[in-house]
Amino acid sequence: MQSEFVSTCKMGTFSNRFIGRLVEKVYAGAQKIHLVMDNLNTHFRSSFEEVLGVERAERMLARVEFHYTPKHASWLNMAEIEIGVMDRQCIGGRLHSEAMLRSEVAAWKHRRNKAKTKIEWKFTRQDADDKLSRHYVS
Repeated sequence: MQSEFVSTCKMGTFSNRFIGRLVEKVYAGAQKIHLVMDNLNTHFRSSFEEVLGVERAERMLARVEFHYTPKHASWLNMAEIEIGVMDRQCIGGRLHSEAMLRSEVAAWKHRRNKAKTKIEWKFTRQDADDKLSRHYVS
């Protein structure tokens, strides 16, 4: 895990600014950027325009193609699983300051990385076929 876990933000602001950074800095030379995301309402054009301004949002979104995960399959999102683990193992209750939160998350991240902890994925391809086959296009 290399990314920053703790950020002061309003709902939607962080993800839209993060995507803006990907488009404008990390992948500035790419003609088209494909992003796989859940169906959260902050991932729609109006939210980008509100956070980034209309002109910047239009420039950025012209280079982005969104691929949304099915609403019924949010369990597929490994990042959400990891955040759940972090919440249970690290945050658990209320922390009284941002400094304490940053410290706790950094220590948790260090322990997980040192132990080379991975998500134990138990859902098989057959399980997915059995559960989701009615949603497949034939």
